[in-house]
Amino acid sequence: MAPRNPNSEKILDFVVNKGNGIKGLVDTGIETVPDLYILPIEERLLPNNILPYDSIPVIDVSNWDDPKVKESICDAAGKWGFFQIINHGVPLHVLDAVKEAAHRFFGLPYEERNKYWAGNSPTDTVTLKTSFVPQAEAVLEWKDYLSFRCSPRDLESFPLWPPVCRRFADVMGDTTVDYRKYRLKKNLELQNSTHIYNCLMTVYRDEVVEYMESAKSVIRKLLEVLLEGLKVKQIDKAREYTLMGSPIVNLMYYPHCPNPDFTAGVRPHSDISTLTVLLQDDNGGLYVRATENDSWIHVLPINGALVINIGDILQIMSNDRYKSIEHRVVANRSKDRVSVPIFVNPGPDAVFGPLPEVLESGEQPLYKEVVFSDYFKYFFSKKHDGKKSMDFARI
Repeated sequence: MAPRNPNSEKILDFVVNKGNGIKGLVDTGIETVPDLYILPIEERLLPNNILPYDSIPVIDVSNWDDPKVKESICDAAGKWGFFQIINHGVPLHVLDAVKEAAHRFFGLPYEERNKYWAGNSPTDTVTLKTSFVPQAEAVLEWKDYLSFRCSPRDLESFPLWPPVCRRFADVMGDTTVDYRKYRLKKNLELQNSTHIYNCLMTVYRDEVVEYMESAKSVIRKLLEVLLEGLKVKQIDKAREYTLMGSPIVNLMYYPHCPNPDFTAGVRPHSDISTLTVLLQDDNGGLYVRATENDSWIHVLPINGALVINIGDILQIMSNDRYKSIEHRVVANRSKDRVSVPIFVNPGPDAVFGPLPEVLESGEQPLYKEVVFSDYFKYFFSKKHDGKKSMDFARI
């Protein structure tokens, strides 16, 4: 990587080393995109590369047992690698609440956000980061994100997750609130202001957990359908760990950008997950690589829908029957964009490769067996670079 100019080094120090993030830089009132964030022209998303009339499939999953629904999911996973689902059963108020939680966190003062910056956080189960791997990137991505590890063991540390004090003030002003709706995990009696304060401090944490818990049945159904399409009859405990042993929830924040055409919210990449469940806001900005040439499809937001994409792990396990497709994000000129992905990842020590059921007819494996933690470390050792991470597992 070529040396950065002095101004870029100064911005890098402010954004990364001092933990201000791109949010802090935008809050200074910048009116132009700094050089550190400007993509080479050949890497920008140009209007003539966007297919205006194409879209990814939208699938109504109100009846998971319908053979046509199952067929639609497997077909979309094989052709597109992306699809949206509606009538999935996750309550709309849960989806709205976790998006609002993202806005509340990134609306906090620097001093409060910085408590969770990587290296500062009281627990490694929640960390605030910026871009992707700043140390390996010549051009940074226009995003910050708060990342939560959400395995059962990780959730033991959730008392250390960020409280959002503004929520306390808002709720205390509303005498009609039913405090039980926050799904407090302890049997606390709300008899005095101290107890009420302590309970309300769990609101933010519970919104992330409730989103994850509400989506679990959807994730399970999706995996059952997709693996049934690969002739897998049952997901036992061992295979469940290999498919979804260490989920991660990110609160992604893309502040408004003076010139979003010059930069990238996220550069083209495929996810290393088994699959990803993404909640978008209504600002748009997610683009998926089309099946033809160097074209991209805008994934238009649908209220209440969840965007599903196949990750590298499932492409490998399916021996390329299902596709993990490149996607990218473009920031908005006037609005702050948030999204909330659940990365459904294998357990750290899980070993994955093409499924025996896929190879039982004599088909040759295209990938070797890999430990997920090794694949994970490789992915995060470099910038986003399309689908090149899959070479790590390719035979």
